[in-house]
Amino acid sequence: MELSSLLIFAGALIVAAGSPGPSIAALVARVVSKGFRDVFPFLLAMWIGEGIWLSLAVFGLAVVAQTFHLAFVIVKWAGVAYLLYLAWKMWFAPVKLRDGEMPREDSPLRLFAAGMAVTLGNPKIMMFYMALLPTIVDLGAVTVVGWLELTATMAVVLAAVDLAWVLAAAQARKVLRSERAVRAANRVSAGLMAGAAAAIAARG
Repeated sequence: MELSSLLIFAGALIVAAGSPGPSIAALVARVVSKGFRDVFPFLLAMWIGEGIWLSLAVFGLAVVAQTFHLAFVIVKWAGVAYLLYLAWKMWFAPVKLRDGEMPREDSPLRLFAAGMAVTLGNPKIMMFYMALLPTIVDLGAVTVVGWLELTATMAVVLAAVDLAWVLAAAQARKVLRSERAVRAANRVSAGLMAGAAAAIAARG
């Protein structure tokens, strides 16, 4: 695949992935509330989910995605429900923590499932790959090697953008020292998580 096409794809993806949306809101809320150490299963699922959408677009499986629309709707609402559950937990999270003590972490499997549900059920991501990508790249001319190149480009871009958000959220978390500040951060995080759920639910 031509370098110019990959660069155009990378630029469009930077704009799409970097703009605050349900996935970024959920990611930031998670890091601010619990720290960055246990967020990587969530991140990995987000990246794999976007890889799935990219593959569906490249291999002309948009029709399959339409056929199994009900399955994606179910995934979408499962993601919404889990985000609301996380928001509820954040809102009522304890603020009296001893030095070195953190709230009990969610299991990596549950975090992975949440990230996958948020990504596969996010219409913004689906529309980027199914509607916008064909206007950027001639999908009819993409070979297996071209798909690998697109996937590698996607992985690099998403890793850079998402880890930048994680770093920013982790730095914000460091200034939260008092119980009042921790409680406020938990409430803001809960609001972000609930807002992410509402944004996903509201999109057709």
